[in-house]
Amino acid sequence: MSERRGRRYADLFGRLAREGEGAFIPFAMIGDPNPGQSGERIRAMVTAGADALELGLPFSDPIADGPVIQAAATRALAAGVRRNDCWAIIRELRAEYPELPIGLLVYCNLVCHQTPDSFYRTAREAGVDSVLIADLPVAESEPIVRSARNHGIAPVFIAPPNAGEAQLKAIAATSEGYTYVTSREGVTGADDRLRRDQSALIHRLRALGAPPPMLGFGISNPAQVQTAMRMGAAGVIAGSAVVTRAAEGGDLRSLIHELKNATRRTATGMGNR
Repeated sequence: MSERRGRRYADLFGRLAREGEGAFIPFAMIGDPNPGQSGERIRAMVTAGADALELGLPFSDPIADGPVIQAAATRALAAGVRRNDCWAIIRELRAEYPELPIGLLVYCNLVCHQTPDSFYRTAREAGVDSVLIADLPVAESEPIVRSARNHGIAPVFIAPPNAGEAQLKAIAATSEGYTYVTSREGVTGADDRLRRDQSALIHRLRALGAPPPMLGFGISNPAQVQTAMRMGAAGVIAGSAVVTRAAEGGDLRSLIHELKNATRRTATGMGNR
């Protein structure tokens, strides 16, 4: 990894390791329910304790997402949110939080609609650190990864529960910034409990030299965060629970604080690439 790509992630995971805690990354759909409220909600997440952000660009066919995040994308698109609006919000966040890692979770159509070079150039100029393309297999990623790296963007890949050894090796060798480990098969959505023990997968990724493994899919309460940390995760990513709380007008800051605080009580197995 170049010195520039993933620097904010490396600094973050290094600091958290020294402080004995894990990373908490919430997801937000940019522009949900409208640009103004979207920006306010994202800022609330940061001030409540989010260590980094994972942001979605509204898309009409988010095949890896469950109904909660699909609905968020639909609300944003119905409000007239377009790509330029999203880049403007990211630029504002970068100006306000110069050291905060900002990642995108998108779909291949959004990256390749024009050209990958054009997408990554704009992402870099807006202040994006990483891009995870949910429907891009690592085995077919080389041209897009090359564009990402050329523009200083860290490519992030998903390590699913059923990944074989060859796939894990490719993910470990290609991912930068962090590795997204899914807690189960299927699409995004909050769960009452984690359905799988991913300790073996996380341990294998670390042994292969992968970037810090972050557990996602289903994270919705502090007990799940603590379980993920005991599995050896470097932290957790929470999407549907956060989006639901915001959409229902609940206390978003309280949820962020609770989930982040859980990483402080049981943080183990920290490390980075």
